[in-house]
Amino acid sequence: MDWLYLLPGIALGIVLGANDGASIFGPLVATGSIRRKTAILLSSLFVVLGATFNGIGGMKTLGNLTMLDQFQSSIAILAASINVITLISFRLPGSVSQSVVGALVGVALIDGTAVKWHILLKITVIWIATPLLASLISFFFYKILAVFFRRLKNIEVQDIMLRYMSIVAVCYSAYSLGANNVANVAGPFLKSGLGYLISGFIGGLCISVGILGFSKRMTFVIGKSIILLDHFSSLVAAISTATNVLIFSLIGVPVSATQSTIGTVIGAGMSRGERLSSRRTRTRIVLGLTVTPFFSAVIGVFLYILLRRG
Repeated sequence: MDWLYLLPGIALGIVLGANDGASIFGPLVATGSIRRKTAILLSSLFVVLGATFNGIGGMKTLGNLTMLDQFQSSIAILAASINVITLISFRLPGSVSQSVVGALVGVALIDGTAVKWHILLKITVIWIATPLLASLISFFFYKILAVFFRRLKNIEVQDIMLRYMSIVAVCYSAYSLGANNVANVAGPFLKSGLGYLISGFIGGLCISVGILGFSKRMTFVIGKSIILLDHFSSLVAAISTATNVLIFSLIGVPVSATQSTIGTVIGAGMSRGERLSSRRTRTRIVLGLTVTPFFSAVIGVFLYILLRRG
């Protein structure tokens, strides 16, 4: 086993934790529903559990998308890492899943390796559906949970319920993130001969490191600059994000936790009659989510040409 080829997967896992970790608890932290340190510690644990025990479906989907070998897969993952790091540096909420798929396809095309276009079509359709379904889930969850909380006449009881439900929501969200997104980082581990369980566990640990050490920068980008939410709305957004991402985990397609969170925050805000906070924020979000796969593919092609063997 050439351990050098595993480094891009480790790096992308850390980047994913830094970027998408903020997505899953950003709204709750930004509204003060849960302390950032508590959210980070809980997320770092449950993301490993989700990656280990429910990440197989997504790993199989990305593994079957192309026929890249270990070297080519590592190049694609490295390209995705560079792309997402660039987006984070400009505070753009990009998609790790889109970066990975874009890089895999780019490397496959430049190498002449087959791409299974029906799988790519399935992934693309689900990408489009991700924020839409997230908004719908959030909108209806808001209505349902609002009925429950209105029956709690005591304000102190409401606050206690919000506090404990926020803790549960963070754990649920982190588990869903690990289950869905570990596929993005596990390619080099699988190509090295490690099984799904071990690859999922290692990938989950890498994501956990990213959450623990590097998620602060994006937390308030997701939590505050889309729509300003109250404690209840942020709870709805977190639960809805987790549900949306978990649904696609069961389908076996890695999706963007960032896109899901954006969709759920918008859905929760719409339930309260809120609008997006600024045109600049809308522009940055759209740019981050549309150019991601294209630039990742370009970076992948460039790196493959630069580093390919003999």
